[in-house]
Amino acid sequence: MIPLILSIFSSTIILVIFKLFQKLNINTFQAIVFNYFTASVIGFAFYLKPTQINLTNDLYWLPAVIMCALLFIGLFFLIGKSSQINGIASTSISVKMSLVIPITLMILIYLEKLSVFKVVGISLAFIGILLISLPNAKKQENKAKWMLIVLFIGSGLLDFTLNFIQKNILHSMDLSIFTSISLGTAGIIGCFILIKQGAKRSMKIKLKNILAGIILGIPNYFSIYLLLLSYRSTHWEDSTVLAITNVSVIICSAMIGFIVFKERKTNKKIIGLLAAILAIITLCFEN
Repeated sequence: MIPLILSIFSSTIILVIFKLFQKLNINTFQAIVFNYFTASVIGFAFYLKPTQINLTNDLYWLPAVIMCALLFIGLFFLIGKSSQINGIASTSISVKMSLVIPITLMILIYLEKLSVFKVVGISLAFIGILLISLPNAKKQENKAKWMLIVLFIGSGLLDFTLNFIQKNILHSMDLSIFTSISLGTAGIIGCFILIKQGAKRSMKIKLKNILAGIILGIPNYFSIYLLLLSYRSTHWEDSTVLAITNVSVIICSAMIGFIVFKERKTNKKIIGLLAAILAIITLCFEN
C-alpha cells in the first residue's frame, strides 16, 4: 500500500506544480524537457546497481523504451498545444476520462473478474472524474477536436502500455532502470524539438524554466516508478490499482484547488467528490 499512497501523492504534486507554472509564467515545454532528464538522473542515482545490470547484452527492452519515450514527450507536447487551443478544461477531461481504455483492456486481456463491487466502483469513479473535471462556465467550441481524441486514446494507451511492459516484458530489468531510461530518452527527443523550435522562433532557454523542470522531475519519476511498483506490491487486480490511483489523485488535487487556490466549489464538484470517495471505498472493499 505504501508505494500506491506515495504514487498518488507524487502525481498530485505534479498537478500542483503545473498549476504554479501558469501563475509564474513558466514555459511548460522547456520545463517538461528538463524534467525528464532530472527524473532519469534521480532513478539512476537512487536505484542503479551496476553489478546486477548489463544493458548491452540483451536489448529486448529497447522497443518498449522508445515507445514509452515517444508517448511521454508526444502527449505532454500535445497537452500543452490543446490547452491553448481547446482550453484547459476540455483537455483535462480527455486525459482523465482516458482511464476507460486501460481498464477495459486490462479486464479483457488479463481476464480479470468482474464483481458487482468492481463494476459499481469503476462506474462511480468515472462519474466522479467527469463531474469534478467539467468546467463551471458554459461549454466552449473546441477548435481542434482531433487533439482531444488523440489525447484520449494516447493517454489511455500509455497507461496500459506501462502496465503491460512491467507485467509481461520486464523480467530481468529493474523497474527503476526501465523508468529512468525511458524518461531520459524522452528528454533527448524533447531536446531535438526545442532545437527545432529555437531555429524557427529564436527562442531562448531561461534559467527559471530549467529550475522548474528540475523541481517537476522529482515527483514525476516517483509517480511513474511507484505506480509500476504498486501493480506488483498491492496484489490487487491491475484495473483496480489504476482506478484507485487516478480517482485518488483527482480527489486530492480538487481538495488542494479548493483550499489552496481558492477555486469555486459547486454542487456538481461536491457530488463528484462524493462519488469518487465512494468509488475508492467500493473498490477497496472489493479487494
